[in-house]
Amino acid sequence: MLVRDAPADAEVIGSEAVPPIRQPRLGRPTRWHAPSAPTPVRGGEEVARGVGPGAAVGYRLPLATRPSALTPHSRRSLSINRVAVVESRLDLLLETSAAAARALAPDERLAPGRGPTARQAVALFEDQVASRALDVAARDLKRSGASFYTISSAGHEQNGVLGTLLRTNDPCFLHYRSGAFMMARLRQVPDATPIFDTALSLCASSEDPVSGGRHKVWGSNAAWIPPQTSTIASHLPKALGTAFALARTRATGIEPTVPRDGIVACSFGDASANHATALAGVNSARYSFRKGNPTPILFVCEDNRIGISVETPRTWIRDHFGHLEHLRYVPAEGDLIEVWDAIDRAVRTCRNLRAPVFLHLHTVRLWGHAGSDVETTYRSLEEIEAIEDQDPILANAKTLIETGAATPEALRALVRDVRARVRAAAAEASGRPKLDSRADVIAPLAPHRPDAVRAAHAVADDARRTEVFGRTLPEARASATQHTMAAHINAALIDVFAARRETIAFGEDVGKKGGVYGVTKDLQKTFGQTRVFDTLLDETTILGLAQGAAHLGLLPVPEIQYLAYLHNAIDQLRGEACSLSFFSNGAYTNPMVVRIAGLAYQKGFGGHFHNDNSIGAVREIPGIRIAVPARGDDAARMLRGSIAMAKADGNVVVFLEPIALYHERDLYADGDGKWLTDYPDPSEILLPGEVGVYGEKATDLLIVSYANGLRLSLRAARVLERDHGIRARVVDVRWLAPLPHEAITEHAKDCRRVLVVDECRATGAGIADAVVARLAESRYAGPIASVRAADTYVPLGPATRHVLVTEEQIVDGAVELCR
Repeated sequence: MLVRDAPADAEVIGSEAVPPIRQPRLGRPTRWHAPSAPTPVRGGEEVARGVGPGAAVGYRLPLATRPSALTPHSRRSLSINRVAVVESRLDLLLETSAAAARALAPDERLAPGRGPTARQAVALFEDQVASRALDVAARDLKRSGASFYTISSAGHEQNGVLGTLLRTNDPCFLHYRSGAFMMARLRQVPDATPIFDTALSLCASSEDPVSGGRHKVWGSNAAWIPPQTSTIASHLPKALGTAFALARTRATGIEPTVPRDGIVACSFGDASANHATALAGVNSARYSFRKGNPTPILFVCEDNRIGISVETPRTWIRDHFGHLEHLRYVPAEGDLIEVWDAIDRAVRTCRNLRAPVFLHLHTVRLWGHAGSDVETTYRSLEEIEAIEDQDPILANAKTLIETGAATPEALRALVRDVRARVRAAAAEASGRPKLDSRADVIAPLAPHRPDAVRAAHAVADDARRTEVFGRTLPEARASATQHTMAAHINAALIDVFAARRETIAFGEDVGKKGGVYGVTKDLQKTFGQTRVFDTLLDETTILGLAQGAAHLGLLPVPEIQYLAYLHNAIDQLRGEACSLSFFSNGAYTNPMVVRIAGLAYQKGFGGHFHNDNSIGAVREIPGIRIAVPARGDDAARMLRGSIAMAKADGNVVVFLEPIALYHERDLYADGDGKWLTDYPDPSEILLPGEVGVYGEKATDLLIVSYANGLRLSLRAARVLERDHGIRARVVDVRWLAPLPHEAITEHAKDCRRVLVVDECRATGAGIADAVVARLAESRYAGPIASVRAADTYVPLGPATRHVLVTEEQIVDGAVELCR
């Protein structure tokens, strides 16, 4: 969810804003100015203007190797410091080039009817030089221990063209080599200070306006760029989800933050393009467009033909993506004019056709993968120098001079000024504050404000409820089938959808079929296909769509059909959705409630894919909320609470529904109907920390459990009292993340012993480890034990009884503990 006003789409030309350092703003050269005086020579040395590490620490090149004297042999002798070599080549070009015979007017294009104007080209060049200078500064700061990130954008600076041509209200999900893009994009944002902001981020300062010092990420609230680490192109599915959700937002009546003709851009590398997550994003975009949905997404593959040390076959990207149906392929390579025109064509095609476009941007990678990458271990010096010959900044400087867009003197002064501003910003940022406590670090991760959540709970009025439910409201229904957990979840969904027009539900089979177990029955019929719809069979896409929809102000309730299927796509929760508030310092969130049918006890049906008794991989995700109801009335209250938590605090909530309890009616004996419940008043909600307690006066034994384990524990408690004289208090934790440790500890103080009944596998798959550890740490004096499922997949048929927790095991464990 994005909370801000999108800036107007206005072209802003001219130098970027100067970083807000605590000293007078640094001067900057006018676009068209005379060259400054030559640098003085001291003691036989000339100060190298902005060369490599010398730009920040006063490094001087001897006269014999200053830029004007460099030869191929001397370049080779400097091969250890490739940064200095690349920087000096630009200086050499600007010192030795002659001005064009005719100067272009500022608004004249570089070629007749083609490319950028001279003004745009010089502004772009300044942005590219700023990005390059920041890459140099990152390495200098790292050597002094002031910086912690050296993955650079060097060689990828042509993505600055894309940053120039896109609007500031076109959502962008960026590759980590997007320095020039950010400089160009933020040039269009009033009062932006991208150089200083980047320096703060490099130094992990708490004043970094993007992540607050938590990570080096590219992002901007004002420029519609949610930050992400994007190391394996895991951001493509949510970018696709955003593009898909653009039309849905208007259809649901939500005020859009993106204009009607807005597009979504998503950049990534050629190596990452092979990842399953990236392929899922591209495939789903094509699928969506084929199904008739507007899908205006611009995939930008920045192809430098290598992933750390592994080469990408030269035509691999074109061969793989260049001929796919429902995906328009646009290559961008050559000089600045050709690249500009290709990117402009790709942007206009995506915007006008509302269709997926694949922009293949040819780049090079200078200086290795990162500062720690010794490129000479897998590339020869000749190969490195051949790549340096393709430096886009070098090529663009030559184009600007030859076309008359700028004089060499003007560009020299511009480069000198930008490098000086970056040095000053880096020096200032290195001394700015850092995060200094655990509380500060985790503050934006997953806020929980119960009062705000309760205030956010919405209930439709009686007229609206009667409209969606019919004459008989769910709390007045008499049929036993309408008092089960499945029926109550269905009713709670309808209540939520009636009260909140921004809610949408989607997944496989949730529409016409109403879900495999009927939980979404009539939801599409009541609220329409815009808000309730089926997706392709891909959990990665489902969760990516949820994130994209959340970015646009919708409140998604996606369904994962079975818990085992989540593992195919869990990084969309772990690496993307739950990390967003952390990396953006709370500026961006992904509010959603992910419904998942799971756990075991389906009387042997389905085998391990439909009986997955492990929630360990979900519980370990920082900031996630996990609700696991055991009864129908609790399920309704907890679902309402989950929606309110997502709305008020931007939480990512996993709502895990025990399949075996969907239609369960009985507790102690067949036909007793004691597991049926009335539908609770629609104003009631349950939140984390609020547990269910049975036998509150009992003190012999405390049984802690959840879901199927609760039902089994209640049955066991009856046997314990009847046959063994042991009175047990049973606590349903309801929430597995965060666990209600305080409530458990308080109840444990009243009881002599504690037994944890965990229906999930024994090793790291459930909650027993955490509950027992916290009780021990709280100095609980009584004995503690647990009953857990076996460490195995769930088999088919009656064999399940041998590996899952049984009522008899609970009784035996309790009796042994009470001896």
